[in-house]
Parts: sequence; structure tokens; C-alpha cells
Amino acid sequence: MQKGPPGELMPAETKKTRDCGLSHIMVEESLETDGPRSSLPAKRRHPHSEYSQWKFKLFRLGSMEKAPVAPETQHEKGASLGNPPPADLNKELDNGIDPGSVMQLCLGGKSKENVEDPGQRVDMKLQEMDTHMNQLRCLCRLCGMTLSKVKGPVRDVNGDLDEISKGSLRKMGCKFTSWPGVVLKVFEVDVTKDTESVHPLTFCQICWVVAIRGGGVCSFSKTIVPEWKPHSSTCHLCFPRKPSFQWDSGRKRRKDIPGAQSLAKRTQRDHSNNIAIGEKRALRPFGDYHHGPVQRAWRNHRIQRGLWVKNITHCQKDHLDTQLISENLPVDFIFSFTCLVCDHLLSDPVQSPCGHLFCRSCILKYNNALGPHCPACNLSCAIDDLAPPAKAFLSALYSLSLLCPRRGCGKQKHRLRDMKNQVKAFADKEEGGDLKSVCQTLFLLALRAGKEHRQADELEATMQGRGFSLQPAVCLAIRVNTFLSCSQYHKMYRTVKATSGRQIFQPLHTLRAAEKELLPGFHQFEWQPALKNVSTSCSVGIINGLSGWASSVDDFPADTITRRFRYDVALVSALKDLEEDILEGLRESGMEDSACTSCFSVKIKESCDGMGDVNEKHGGGPAVPEKVVRFSFTVMSVSVLADDEEEEDVTIFTEPKPNSELSCKPLCLMFVDESDHETLTAVLGPVVAERNAMKESNLILSVGGLPRSFRFQFRGTGYDEKMVREVEGMEASGSTYVCTLCDSTRAQASQNMVQHSITRSHEENLERYEIWRTNPFSESVDELRDRVKGISAKPFLETQPTMDALHCDIGNATEFYKIFQDEIGEVYQKVNPSRVERRSWRAALDNQLRKKMKLKPVMRMNGNYARRLMTQEAVEVICELVPSEERREALRELMRIYIQMKPVWRATCPAKECPDQLCRYNFNSQRFANLLSSTFKYRYNGKITNYLHKTLAHVPEIIERDGSIGAWASEGNESANKLFRRFRKMNARQSKIFELEDVLKHHWLYTSQYLQKFMEAHKDSAKSLQATMNPVESQDFM
Repeated sequence: MQKGPPGELMPAETKKTRDCGLSHIMVEESLETDGPRSSLPAKRRHPHSEYSQWKFKLFRLGSMEKAPVAPETQHEKGASLGNPPPADLNKELDNGIDPGSVMQLCLGGKSKENVEDPGQRVDMKLQEMDTHMNQLRCLCRLCGMTLSKVKGPVRDVNGDLDEISKGSLRKMGCKFTSWPGVVLKVFEVDVTKDTESVHPLTFCQICWVVAIRGGGVCSFSKTIVPEWKPHSSTCHLCFPRKPSFQWDSGRKRRKDIPGAQSLAKRTQRDHSNNIAIGEKRALRPFGDYHHGPVQRAWRNHRIQRGLWVKNITHCQKDHLDTQLISENLPVDFIFSFTCLVCDHLLSDPVQSPCGHLFCRSCILKYNNALGPHCPACNLSCAIDDLAPPAKAFLSALYSLSLLCPRRGCGKQKHRLRDMKNQVKAFADKEEGGDLKSVCQTLFLLALRAGKEHRQADELEATMQGRGFSLQPAVCLAIRVNTFLSCSQYHKMYRTVKATSGRQIFQPLHTLRAAEKELLPGFHQFEWQPALKNVSTSCSVGIINGLSGWASSVDDFPADTITRRFRYDVALVSALKDLEEDILEGLRESGMEDSACTSCFSVKIKESCDGMGDVNEKHGGGPAVPEKVVRFSFTVMSVSVLADDEEEEDVTIFTEPKPNSELSCKPLCLMFVDESDHETLTAVLGPVVAERNAMKESNLILSVGGLPRSFRFQFRGTGYDEKMVREVEGMEASGSTYVCTLCDSTRAQASQNMVQHSITRSHEENLERYEIWRTNPFSESVDELRDRVKGISAKPFLETQPTMDALHCDIGNATEFYKIFQDEIGEVYQKVNPSRVERRSWRAALDNQLRKKMKLKPVMRMNGNYARRLMTQEAVEVICELVPSEERREALRELMRIYIQMKPVWRATCPAKECPDQLCRYNFNSQRFANLLSSTFKYRYNGKITNYLHKTLAHVPEIIERDGSIGAWASEGNESANKLFRRFRKMNARQSKIFELEDVLKHHWLYTSQYLQKFMEAHKDSAKSLQATMNPVESQDFM
């Protein structure tokens, strides 16, 4: 007999078997050393060659044979000197497995499954997972460092922000309330799907400092986040790679390889929050020294297995123990309600296909750690195979009466069904059956106990009849649509609360929180490819339009104040505002929502116009022009591009009111004169750069929970004649070149009023400007001016070659107003009438319109006056002042033709709304031109106005190209002028800078579709508010 491990005796035949195994290995070694690799030098061989493999296995086998089966104390070692071998060794000998067969196992002779039964394999997996998870709890999730080496507190990677972290991040503008959002922004790692068996659940103080310094949105240090992988046989945490040989100075040295004893010591680390500790510490409290080693090993094995499982599930605080059952029930009956994973009472039970019951959370964690098999019978059990048990079993489970888990209590704790019955009985006895008030009272007490005083105050106010009646979005819509300042709204809030005793309106701080979700800069998006010269940041609000432009060309400060949104951020907010309409359009079109994730085309109408003098007595700051220019846009339509080029695009959204002030969203406000070409170019230059960059990229935005791709088409159509000439570098309106669409002069347009075509474009204007700037042919000023067709400045903003319907009406009405004056004074018979005579004719016309049509005279023609003037009724009133009957009939005919032509350029879709007028437009325009050139020749001999020329010559061509003129008009931008003045009075401050920011913010909120829907749903809120404040009077009124 030879000595084996301590406390054991090894038979001589075991040694012989080992010697046979060694001789077998040496034979294989001799065969391998004769191969082609044997001729290589020793330094050139790989350290893990075939030569080193058998030595590693042999050394490993020796350490395994010397290792004890279970760790024992000194007392146990002394007591077991004369005892037979341990139970595990006896079991192996009974099965015919001796240490020689273990040697064959290491060398591939037998598989592990042939040697061990399923129970032993599960126990080994549990032990490995226990060791692996203990290793994970000692590491940082983000940097991989050992937590014990880093000083400072440890934080849960999926927990909420503590007060110190929340306060520090709020100062830097971070809005997150939990760590997963901060980690995703700073370290670009999603930790919401982490599992305890794969990832560490905490992070160290160093990573906390990195997150705080980056403000919760970025990282100023390069932190390499390790890639965490599930546990396997090659796990680098449980089995770190330690080379057995080390090459140094041409000489190889042997290093010790850890054996089974050193591997087992890794679990001896003590963690305060962990249940599983080292083997010796776990086995020492249990067992009885008077029993034999076989019985003691069985009891220790069972306890150790339970500790391993509980270390994986971690459900001690959530699930209830079976010892809490108050009644003395049979053991088998209690076992049927016990989870086979954690040995607790079933919580949210599920049943496997083999009929065993588990807690849902426990079996999920168990399967994630050890694989999809049943812990009881080891059969295959996937997550999808789990099903809820029968209702009769659930009824019996929930009817169990339990004891209170608090120590020293001893009272019974009932399940939810019994608690409902008790609450209902208490409500019937004490509160007259008012079950709702009893539940609210219990919830209120729970909130007070949890120190959630703010929610408790709201609940208490609701219980006392002073609860919130209106949502924050409704209150914000009421404030914006009624143009209430902060002080006015707060006064109304306090007055209603004091008079009615109820808090109907929300306080101002809740309104400011609701504003953030509606203003640009709240939603996340991405451009593919990234926009050129544009930041990738998404959370950008109102910015200074002069940022990066510190001084002008002459080194003088800019004589303007401007505030704007970034163009791409504003478009994202506008699309998110239309999210419900886009999804509704997809459903109505019969298209599958999940399939439509790309190829969305969005058409944008751009408008820019000056608002004139907006001088106010209030406001301070630098001296700037009291003239304002506003640049705005409108989302006209959203369509899905067809896969087949032959098919037409499917339009899923069309703006129903394209000329409304509610659909025209402001982008930029600036105190500047629209005639100041240099300042206007500098302010709108960044907007043009962002617009050109967006043309070449696709927007990736989440709509309906799915990322979708959008492509934008921009059309600058909402410009009047003056603004088009300004941004396209053309001469002013009094120029010889009368039209912004063609190259006709004023004389050519008067001789041929109808037959003209569109020839100008933005690219052609740029080429003509280069000719004007360089003068390559050395021509004179007149010759050069005739060559470039009136281009005298550099075009900086691309516009669509079209005409504005609103300004066309205003221009034509101004011309008819002058024709009426000339017909009253019979200018066709006079030559060069005096100024006094013209004033008398105008006074007579104004008095007649005021008397008969209640039209007050205006200093400047506007849209409302033009609509009232250009009617057949107005012509009949004016004809009373015209002496000649022939001239009266000519005026009636001229107005009759104009009224037939007007719907063509005013309609949103003329092909559907006025198809007859569209077909007869060329005929009517020719008749109109004949009347002007014959009956009214005295006024149109060699001259014609700009808009009258466009009306007669270019309308059919524009409609054939774009489909409409009226839908692309600037009426929405013009009608918003009064909003600017009202919002300016609403947000009057000492500084014009902050005043302009408030005007831009509230104007954007005014155009929000989300708030408009709330206002439509609560349009009768004034009556309900009056009924709330004076309930007695409202009942009498009813």
C-alpha cells in the first residue's frame, strides 16, 4: 500500500495503473518528437505545443489525486486516519473507476458524461457559477478594475441617481434620473439588459468621477469598457491564463501551475452583500462531528448546493419562506407550493413541460446561468416552454395564510384576496361602503411613510376636492393661446385657487417642464451621412444667430440682435409634432407600419419677409433697427417613396391649412432691415449652409417606435417681390427688368403681355453675378447690365421661380385702386392731371367705399382690404362715380375677367377646386390683356406692373410645374406678423435679447399641433371653469 492524499491509503495496483498510463504517454511522446516539428529550435516552438500539453495534463492529474475530496479541519484529519476512503472515492471504486481511468479521462480515454451522473454535473456547474459570480461582484462593470483597489463608494449600475450625483449633473444640464441613461451617454454602453451571471452590477468611484466630469453626456477620458462574456470552460475570470513556461534570456523556466487546492481558495473572499463564501466557512457550521464522514458529506453537499442556487437567484428579500405558513400542514402538501430552485413559496409560478413548478424570476436566472434544462429532472426546459399552472392550483396557493415576516411580530399576514375582503368589510362598516376613499387613505399613509411628501400632497388635494383638473399641456395651451405673461398666469392661478378652493391650473414650474418636450432640442436623431460643418449634438435650443460672427467687415459690432433654432433640430421637432398624423396616414393608406422605415420624402415651404416697423416704448439694450425679419418654414407634405420607379409616391400627410399661421413655424427672428443686404446675408448664411447640408443627407428619426429615414425637399416660395430681389441679388422693383422669372424688360412686357416663359434660376443668377463682378468682356456699364439682366449683387439664398399669391392679390388690388381713381377723374381724356385733382379723386373714392361698403381708408394696401375691394360689389359701388356708361361697362368686364382668373392662383389644388377656370385661364388672360392694351391704353402704354405681368404671363406654366400657387404662398408668414407684436407685449422685458428669445419660444409653442389638439378638446373649458368657481350660479343657470 502506498500513501495517497492525507487521511487516505492508496492501493499498490493504483500506482501500477498510473505507471502504465505514464508509459503510454511516453510512447506517444516519442512518436510526436519524431515528427517534422522536432527539428525546430527550442526557442521557435510555441509554449503550448503538443509537447507541453501532456505534461500539463500529467501535472494537473497529480494535483487532483493529491487534493482531498472535501476540505477538512485538523481535527477531522486526525480522526480519519484509520477510516476507510471517503464516500466519493468508494463510489468511484464501486463503479469500476479507479485513478487510472481518471488518467484516461484527462487524456481523452473517457468522456466526463460517462464518469459523472447528471446530479454531479449540475453540482459542478453550480459551483463554477458560484465562483464566477463571486468574481464578477468584485469587479467594476465599466472599467473592469477590482473594487477593493479603488477607494470610494460603489454604485449600482442600474440604480437611481443619488442626491449628490443628481445635484452635480443638474448643474451641467443633465436630465437623467437613473444611471443607465448616464452610462449610455458617457460610456456608450447599454446596461439595461445586463444579467447577473454575465455582467458585474456595480461600478467604481473612478468611473463615477468620469461620468460627473462629462456632465452625464460625454467623456473626457478614454475608458475602455471590457467585453463581458458568459461563463465557459475558458473563462478568463475563473481560469486565468498563466503560461507554464517562460522564455527568458534563452533559458526556459518552469512556473508553478495552480492545482485544485489553489483554485478552490478563490471563493474564500468575504463580501458583505454576498451569501456564498468559501467552502470551509460554508461547511464548518453544519454537520455533527459524532457522525460518520459519509453522512456529514451528504448534509454538507445539500447545504452547499442550496447556497449556490441562492447565490444565483438572490430572492431572499423578495420571496417568502415556507416556515411562514401559519397552519400545521403536511410536508408533501407544503412541498407542492415550493419553488424547486430557491425552496421558497412560489411567487408568480410557472410550470415546465415536465410538470415541475418554479418562481418565474428564479427559473429565468437559473436558465441564464446553467442552461435551458429543468433543475429537478435535468430535461430540456426553454423559457418559451414555461406556462402558468392551473387556476385551481393558483387559488389554493393564494388562499394560504402566512405569518408576518417581521421578527417578533407573529401576526397573520393574508394574501391579496383576503386583504381585499378585509378592506371591503372595513369600508362597509366604517366608511359607508366608500372603498375608494379607504384605498386612497392607505396609499396616502404609505406615501407619508416613504417620505414621498410631494405625491402625498397631490393625493391629499385630490381627496379633499382640490385636485388637479387640467393637465400641464392644457394649461400651457391656454396660456399660449390667450397670450398670458408669467405674472398674469400666476395671478390667474392664485385667484382661481383662492376663489374656488380647487387647484384647477398647474403651477408655472410644471408648464416649463411641459415646454421642453415641445421645443426643439428634446428629441434624439441622427444624420447619415453626418451634416457637413454642423454639430452632431441633438439637445440644441435657441441659439444666437450671430454666433461665430463677432464683428462686421469694417470691424464694427453687428447692428442687430437675432435668435434662431438650428434648422435640422427644428425640423426634427416639427416631424415629431406630426407623428400621430404620419402614423394615421400610413394606416389609411393600407401600408404596414413596420415595413415603412425608409424612403420618406418631406416637402418644406420656406418663407421670409420683413414685418416693418415694430417700435415699442418698452425694452432696453443696444440701439438696433426697429424693423424685424422672420424666417419660417411649413411642412407641406410627407410621402413614402415607391419601390418601383414606375409607381407614384404615396402621400401619407398633407398640410390641410398651408397658409394658416398655425402651420407656419418660426425659425429665425432678427432685428434688421430687409433692405440691408450685407446684414441679411450674414444672418441667413448659417441657415443656408445647414439647408444645403441637409439636401445631401438622410435624417434617421424614431417615429412610432421605429427608426425611419427622411429626405427633405426645400422650396423657397414664401417671398414677396422685394425679398426675392434681395436674396437673388437682383435690382429693386423699379428696375427696367420687371420680372423675377423671365428676362423681359418693362417695355417688352407691356407690348406682349401674355407670351412669356420662365428663364431665371438660382444657378443662372450666380453665373451672371460672376460676369458682373469680373467683366470678362470689358464692356461698359450699360452693356454689362444688359448682359446680366439686372443682377447686381451675389445671390445667397435659393428661391423657387414662382410668384406669391398673397402679394399678387395685394399688388393687383393696388393697381385696380389707381385705375378706379383714373376712371373717376376721366384721365383718358386729360393729359398730366395735377396732384390736387388726383387727391380729390382719391378722397371721393375713399368716401364712397366707406359709405357703401364700410371700407376704411388705409395708408398701405393689405390683404383684407384687397379681398374686399376686388369684388363685383365694389365695382358697382365705384361705377356710381364714373360719368361714362361705356367706361362703367369696361370696368365691370375687367373685374369680371379678373374674378374668373383669381381662383386659379389662389386655390390650394386648382385641378380639383376650379378645373373650368384653369382650362379657360389662357383665354381669359388674353381678353384681360386686350382690354388693358385698348380701353386702358392711357395707363399701360409702354409700362406694366410686376404682379400684373406675372398674373398674365406665368401662372399656367407655374401650375403645370408645381400643381399649385396658392398652397405655396407666404400668407401664413404674413398673418403671423400680428402674433409677433402680441407676443412681444406678452413677454416685455428690460432686454431685447431675452425678449426675442421668449417671442421665438412662445411663437413655436403657438404653432404646436399637440397643443392645438388640447385646445380643441378643451374649447369649453371656460364654461366648466365658471361652473367650478360658482357651482350655485351654474345650477341656477341650468
